Amino acid sequence: MKQTIHRILNRDSREKFPLSSETVDLIVTSPPYPMIEMWDELFFSFGEKITESFKSDPKLSYERMHLELDKVWRECFRVLKEGSFLVINVGDATRKTNLGFQIFMNHARIVQSCNQIGFQSLPGILWRKQTNSPNKFMGSGMLPSGAYVTLEHEHILIFRKGNKRKFESKMDKLSRAESAFFWEERNLWFGDLWDFKGKKQGLDSQAGRDRSAAYPLELANRIILMYSLKGDVVLDPFLGTGTTMLSAIGNCRNSIGFDLDPNLLQNQFQNLSSLPEELNTISEKRKINHDLFVETRLKEGKNFLHFNSNLQTPVVTNQEKFLDLERITRVFRKKKNTILAEYVSFSQVVTPPQLEPAPAVQP
Repeated sequence: MKQTIHRILNRDSREKFPLSSETVDLIVTSPPYPMIEMWDELFFSFGEKITESFKSDPKLSYERMHLELDKVWRECFRVLKEGSFLVINVGDATRKTNLGFQIFMNHARIVQSCNQIGFQSLPGILWRKQTNSPNKFMGSGMLPSGAYVTLEHEHILIFRKGNKRKFESKMDKLSRAESAFFWEERNLWFGDLWDFKGKKQGLDSQAGRDRSAAYPLELANRIILMYSLKGDVVLDPFLGTGTTMLSAIGNCRNSIGFDLDPNLLQNQFQNLSSLPEELNTISEKRKINHDLFVETRLKEGKNFLHFNSNLQTPVVTNQEKFLDLERITRVFRKKKNTILAEYVSFSQVVTPPQLEPAPAVQP
């Protein structure tokens, strides 16, 4: 039986991470966005200089906000293993200041910083969030010269520390094979435009703010499956409502999460007994989608050259033959801030025999 461990720490990610160097396999996160109004109070709390220059020199305040985030990216570089990934979801900000209405390019500023730290930039993804109605506009409406394009996407920035990750031992190679994705998943996920809805942003009164600013589980699932193996350690230094950790649990990865606000997490991890049923839908959906793909492909007269015995299904490529999926059997709290999850492989689950219907009773 496989087991993963998940730690939640209430702390400031600008300070040195309580982790040894080169111990993390993947970092997936979404920081507070500089110059987005909902984050003003947080950034102002980071230093008087940010507040002082905000009205007179907003560009200087914007830079000072990013200097605070740079502290986090430097720690991310330190704790990541060679060949591992930092994936950052971030949106640009449009804002009217004393300099007029303009865009603040958060994604470009983060790319610049991470490259200077030593990360290698890889092709990123545009996430079209489908959150804006088609009749929305900014500026002068139907009159030219004063209208502004509405931002309907965010950036998923992908960085690697050093060169490609090496898989030298038999155990590493087996883990990599079991962590494969389906051919049709690869074709969908590795395009540079993702188009799915964002997560509902409402929070209860105990959370301390009105909106969560969280990305959806689908985003975290894709990134974790694309850039990590089962049993890897996934870190989110801006854990928020815990989406990254939920995805790590659902995909058989270990995880660590930091956040300044302890109230954001209390609802997500309050009832651990309900998590297996909720998170098992991640693997179940993957299998259902693959079954539909197989059915469609066969109807089109296209053959399959390979077979996956773990999942008892045909697959397109040889690399999918050892792919396996897990079901969560139990999620429980070991300590106040530590959660454990236990799994059983799909290949170990015995499907109960179908019983014949009972004969009808004659009146």
